[in-house]
Amino acid sequence: MDFGKIFIIIGIVLIVVGLAWSFIGKLPGDITFKKGNTTIYFPIVTSIVISIILSLIFFIIGRFR
Repeated sequence: MDFGKIFIIIGIVLIVVGLAWSFIGKLPGDITFKKGNTTIYFPIVTSIVISIILSLIFFIIGRFR
């Protein structure tokens, strides 16, 4: 594979991830703790959704290799 094609694929993946992140930023099920000036955010559901999406992408890429 050519390096140019790899960089194009990486760029497309980053654009898709950026667009998806703006839509699934804080889903119900993500845990947020606020105490005074401190905020702790645990994106549990968002992590699960991203994991499923990446698993599907890598599965599809693996099928075409």
